[in-house]
Amino acid sequence: MLRLQDRVAVITGAGSGIGLATARRFAEEGARVVCVDIDVAAGQAAADEVKGLFVRADVTSEADVIAMYKTAYDTYGSVDIAFNNAGISPPDDDSILETGLDAWRRVQEVNLTSVYLCCKYAIPYMREQGKGSIINTASFVAKMGAATSQISYTASKGGVLAMSRELGVQFAREGIRVNALCPGPVNTPLLQELFAKDPERAARRLVHIPAGRFAEPAEIAAAVAFLASDDSSFITASEFLVDGGISGAYVTPL
Repeated sequence: MLRLQDRVAVITGAGSGIGLATARRFAEEGARVVCVDIDVAAGQAAADEVKGLFVRADVTSEADVIAMYKTAYDTYGSVDIAFNNAGISPPDDDSILETGLDAWRRVQEVNLTSVYLCCKYAIPYMREQGKGSIINTASFVAKMGAATSQISYTASKGGVLAMSRELGVQFAREGIRVNALCPGPVNTPLLQELFAKDPERAARRLVHIPAGRFAEPAEIAAAVAFLASDDSSFITASEFLVDGGISGAYVTPL
């Protein structure tokens, strides 16, 4: 399929995990991909693989975000898709009783403020051309509570969900769609690092997944490609769950 032929897609956090898998999927579907990452080596490698453009950016920096979209536009002539995917889940983000204010603020900056900035500066390009698709990475934890809390991560993803809904409504009649992608646990380096240190923590989560496994990045990338394409032309302000059935489950299979 070439659903994204010649469309310009800007992906943050493109150097690994869901971002890298999506860069590959977008390229396969014909998009011109701008790979954004703070890690120069990983971001450049991703761009080289998909024959795209690498832009080094700190997505918590307003100046960097402005510059990355300007670079994309100046290079390719449009900004058709913005996949705002960069995020962190550090070990010092834990129970509210344990998480310090510095950890809280750091996660909010990377996971929520960056999405605010990326939407703020992508939308004007899309308004000018009268169309565009924005996909913001939220999480299934924005829809459910967990006793194994990562309080700032959960709160940040709830903010992404609410902001995406509002923007989707506000700009719907200008041809701009904004949706929140809500993945379940995904087999990425971020998750592996988190769970490798505590196998019991991983096992406790796995038992709640009806599918019996974590998602693969390519499975999430397929959902992103759908939301980026015209196949989802009547979907906006939506919470798009790709969670292996977690949010629908009460008792899971043995």
